[in-house]
Amino acid sequence: MVKAIVGANWGDEGKGKITDMMAGEADIVIRFQGGANAGHTIVNHYGKFALHTLPSGVFYDHVTSIIGNGVALNIPILIEEIKSITDRNVPMPKILVSDRCQIVMPYHILFDQYEEERLGGKSFGSTKSGIAPFYSDKYAKIGFQVSELFDEELLKEKTERVCDTKNVILEHLYHKPVIQPAELLRTLHRYRDMIEPYVCDVSAYLYRALKENKTILLEGQLGTLKDPDHGIYPMVTSSSTLAAYGAIGAGLPPYEIRQIVTVCKAYSSAVGAGAFVSEIFGEEAEELRRRGGDGGEYGATTGRPRRMGWFDCVASGYGCRLQGATDVAFTVLDVLGYLDEIPVCVGYEIDGEIVTDFPVTAKLEKAKPVLEKLPGWKCEIRGIKNYDELPENCRNYIEFIEKRIGYPITMVSNGPGRDDIIYRKSSLSGK
Repeated sequence: MVKAIVGANWGDEGKGKITDMMAGEADIVIRFQGGANAGHTIVNHYGKFALHTLPSGVFYDHVTSIIGNGVALNIPILIEEIKSITDRNVPMPKILVSDRCQIVMPYHILFDQYEEERLGGKSFGSTKSGIAPFYSDKYAKIGFQVSELFDEELLKEKTERVCDTKNVILEHLYHKPVIQPAELLRTLHRYRDMIEPYVCDVSAYLYRALKENKTILLEGQLGTLKDPDHGIYPMVTSSSTLAAYGAIGAGLPPYEIRQIVTVCKAYSSAVGAGAFVSEIFGEEAEELRRRGGDGGEYGATTGRPRRMGWFDCVASGYGCRLQGATDVAFTVLDVLGYLDEIPVCVGYEIDGEIVTDFPVTAKLEKAKPVLEKLPGWKCEIRGIKNYDELPENCRNYIEFIEKRIGYPITMVSNGPGRDDIIYRKSSLSGK
């Protein structure tokens, strides 16, 4: 059985924790898109970790962790990340990397930095990890695939050809130093030696795993609103963040994906630029940021302070719909215990009209939040294991949001650890 764990919003929803938790009963965990430009924060008995490329199943001996063909693979970062967890007494995980995976090149990172610099105040808020230039090259068919590292003749020819193209742009658009083909070839040889122990025909491996009735988790990066087709374009990422893309980015039949756990935060947060209707500012935002997550709301990859806001039913309902949510995991609910009342965004006002369907970006930029305030529960809820033991106002908050988004909240996370979870039977799903 294949299950997908994906985000409903801008990313930062707590997918790493849910994957780490569900991986206990899985055989395989796969990253299927994105690169090292975002991270998953995980707290377990080994400690607190920020993963960027590794799937969140690496803390289990029985799990095979796979980097799928849809991932933007930065090889040195992957190798450093493996070392960073094994140095902290995590047993060496079983890792496979698709031979069809494409490689983030050093010049992708430089081009990302140069372009943000060139755009100045009109930049996209990139993490400067090389992701947009990487995917541009992939679709322009001038990227390097892992399998190509092992074909020396092809590698030499392609290195020369790519340098010719890139150097024109470096010299005439960015006025920066050019790339030397011999130096680039040496880099690719180093990458080949690093990645060789992990390379695998992943789609064939997964085909056999399905025949053997293995449980497979697809782990998404970011969330619906960062999808290049369905998100807040152009302030989006460069690969599809939807569960449907999991089939492509891992090499699986789409009909094998039977469960789609869509992760929503009990409030909103975002890293990077783009429309964010329920955003709050000043001391109100700073207090929520300081209390949020485990140690505060700061990007797991960038360390940037996250933008904060109240729960957005319009964006989250849309996010769940596009993901095809079968279950919603509702995270960091414990953070809101300090509030007397909790605002919830239930609609958008655009040009004097109230809407509850998520609009395209140009309209979204003009939207003002329509807020409804719910009474808070004013107490600590960590440690509670049964839904019925949550304070009444806390349950009311969950059920209000569930009704508004129209998808069943079947898991409630009330702390950072993998055991801080409450399973509930949703009135919407009967689960």
